[in-house]
Amino acid sequence: MLWIIRHVRVPISGVDLNGTMVDDSAIEAFARDGVVAVRGVIKPPELELLAEGVSRVVDAPGTRANVASRETDPGRFFEDFVRWPDTPEFEQVALRSQLPELAAALLDSPSVRFYHDHVLIKEAGTSQSTPWHQDQPYYNVEGRGISAWVPLDPIPRAGSPEFWAGSHRGPWRMPRTFLDSEAKWFPEGSLVEIPDIDADRSAYDIRQWALDPGDVVFFNFLTVHCAPGFPFDHGRRVVSFRYIDAEARHVVRPWATSPEFPGLADELGEGELFDHPLFPVAWPPVPAIR
Repeated sequence: MLWIIRHVRVPISGVDLNGTMVDDSAIEAFARDGVVAVRGVIKPPELELLAEGVSRVVDAPGTRANVASRETDPGRFFEDFVRWPDTPEFEQVALRSQLPELAAALLDSPSVRFYHDHVLIKEAGTSQSTPWHQDQPYYNVEGRGISAWVPLDPIPRAGSPEFWAGSHRGPWRMPRTFLDSEAKWFPEGSLVEIPDIDADRSAYDIRQWALDPGDVVFFNFLTVHCAPGFPFDHGRRVVSFRYIDAEARHVVRPWATSPEFPGLADELGEGELFDHPLFPVAWPPVPAIR
């Protein structure tokens, strides 16, 4: 499969791209805990762009779109992946905001590539929770990566994701389907299971924050995390932008990854760097293609 991607690198008016918004303490916290919340990263013009992009995705779901809640749920948990090639609003924020610079700083990497975007919408009253999991076992990535979890709506602490601080230093853990807890990726028994964290929460260092639009939670691909339902009178729109460091390598899995990249294994071999138009260098910035 040949990937044809049109880049529209248009700077967003009013966005300051000079300097980072994280200091040494935030970088140290991320290295120690695998998660850090940074306030006010996404500016109002960028939030407006993301809202437009989310509306576009909801109106025309992609081939990877999924409803991750049951039909009996009073709300709905909708998700979609890798929409930036046909959603220019996502591309602009992913590549032209401060997100990639902060991702590089937190990873202590000289450069980062954009891996993919992930839209996560929990409607008002959704009861479906997102179970404890790591992200990286679902991926085709060997190496370090970071997610920038960007809410577009106010999120009370009780509706915000929870993170097991320090878990990114531990082993890879068994990825399972969220609704049926099936081991579709790695064979049963081949990876350590996620412990029953909720049975004894005091035994774990759990982090959670109330979040406003513009705040961003950055977390390591291996940080164990979950998210509750959203039993509030407004919905929760989130776009998560994922980045990988300069040394991350492509892994050809014998199963479908989540998200899938159909045809990629024919163009990018086992163990190769992600030097491919689907994974553009996001930091340092590159000149616009005209």
